[in-house]
Amino acid sequence: MFDPQLLRSFVAVADTLSFTRAAEILRLSQPTVSQQVRKLETAAGRQLLVRDTRRVALTDNGQAMLGFARSILSAHDEAASYFTGSAMRGRIRFGSADDLALTQLPKILRNFRQLYPQINLELTVAQSGSLARRLRAGQLDLVYVKQESGAPEGRLVRRERHLWVAHRSFTMDPEGPVPLIVYQPPSISRAAAIDALEGAGRSWRITCNVREVNGATAAARAGLGVAVFPRTMVPETLDLAPAAWALPQLSEVDFVLLDNPRAARAPIEALVNAIVTSR
Repeated sequence: MFDPQLLRSFVAVADTLSFTRAAEILRLSQPTVSQQVRKLETAAGRQLLVRDTRRVALTDNGQAMLGFARSILSAHDEAASYFTGSAMRGRIRFGSADDLALTQLPKILRNFRQLYPQINLELTVAQSGSLARRLRAGQLDLVYVKQESGAPEGRLVRRERHLWVAHRSFTMDPEGPVPLIVYQPPSISRAAAIDALEGAGRSWRITCNVREVNGATAAARAGLGVAVFPRTMVPETLDLAPAAWALPQLSEVDFVLLDNPRAARAPIEALVNAIVTSR
């Protein structure tokens, strides 16, 4: 049997590759997180992490444990929610970035509504910057948004690298300006693209400004240029940019949950837990 608390600490370290960041997310001390990971390794009889003063990495057994841990925690939390959540009441004004709404989030929200039928969930879909402003204004209770990697605010759900993508029929002159499909500012992916190109001394031009993810996908499918997507959000109809284009590596992006401290805590924590354990 694996203690869910040990599994949560291990998953947090595996997701962040940092004991310090994991401790911040879990609101525990770093020695406590280290001790819990060691206890899990002892229980498993296998080394799960390779760690030294500079880096943390998963072993093959660690990769296997990560999959099992997510499944165990998901089942554990669903059971707990089923027997304790039905009586929970309240309202959550929840906001999600538009591209995140195209991932597994709808399934998570559907399951959440089944587990907590007496919680009124109000969904707003917009760009991350707009949602963050509405949260600060008290118009939302919880938002699921993208932030620049390493920003101190919010609870980290996962971290991914931005990738260059285009339609397979699109061709580009490696020596010419890079034709960009970007969101209107402010936009993390827009800034990531421009900063990377200018840092590499590459010229660029904007061929299409869009307001939401469907517009970016449609523009790329039409061959209007190169777009930037987080790794797990690359549409199936688009391909990664070929190495021959010599595009610079892009920055990472954090997917985080930000909450309104004045909102009722129990419903907020229930939804946060549902999202975090379903990664």
